[in-house]
Amino acid sequence: MNTPEQSQLGKASAYVDQYDASLLFPIPRAGKRAEIGVAGTAPFFGADIWSAYEVSWLNVRGKPQVALVHFTIPCESVNIVESKSFKLYLNSFNNTRFADSAEVLARLRADINEAVWRGGVVQSSVGAKMIATELFDHEPIYELDGLSLDRLDVECTRYQPAPDLLTAAQDEAPVSEVLVSNLLKSNCLVTGQPDWGSVQISYSGPQIAQEGLLQYLVSFRNHNEFHEQCVERIFMDIWTRCKPIKLSVYARYTRRGGLDINPFRTSHPQALPLNTRNARQ
Repeated sequence: MNTPEQSQLGKASAYVDQYDASLLFPIPRAGKRAEIGVAGTAPFFGADIWSAYEVSWLNVRGKPQVALVHFTIPCESVNIVESKSFKLYLNSFNNTRFADSAEVLARLRADINEAVWRGGVVQSSVGAKMIATELFDHEPIYELDGLSLDRLDVECTRYQPAPDLLTAAQDEAPVSEVLVSNLLKSNCLVTGQPDWGSVQISYSGPQIAQEGLLQYLVSFRNHNEFHEQCVERIFMDIWTRCKPIKLSVYARYTRRGGLDINPFRTSHPQALPLNTRNARQ
């Protein structure tokens, strides 16, 4: 079983510029999910929405081609893909010739699908969408919709996840709210380097105390965990402590190594959010 410590994170890495699918490094989701009380079937649906901004290959005449690629990795997949290995894998396309962009996209989809489902039964396929250069100006930038928690003047003193800060008005009428914050920060599980993000929390149920929710989100500031794991921890802490009827958590993290990762988790089946960049991405 792969562990984060066995990956190329924090290590000198050879630059491989010929296609090599073996560079992808899958890490099982199960271990970190067990830490937050998820065993067996998770109480959420969703996906990890990746955007790759540094995708290039050669056409049959050796001329470089570039594109953006959006990936959708189902959260029920067995593994995540460690992001540095994803970058190294994408780099391996740089000096490899392909017949056309369709061949590149098919290879990307097949390789990542194999990696995230390795060791399990494929339940749903990875999505991959390529954006050609002539369509780059159709890629919009939007901020997350919702009431900003960052407007609140709160004192913050805790910088490791503190779910006890979460409370909800269980004895009052339920509400439906969409709350956002740009103050999410965590650190890479292996290297400790900072990961910056924005988060949107949509829920119906007992009203969550906004001051405590903001303090809770800030409490991730010195926490070491991958993006996907942080979002699942946030979801589970709110789900268990505030007991909403419905809950969705969506985070958009700034890119690193030409990749951004945007996990979405929801208690109920629904369409994935549009993959639109924030200004910081």
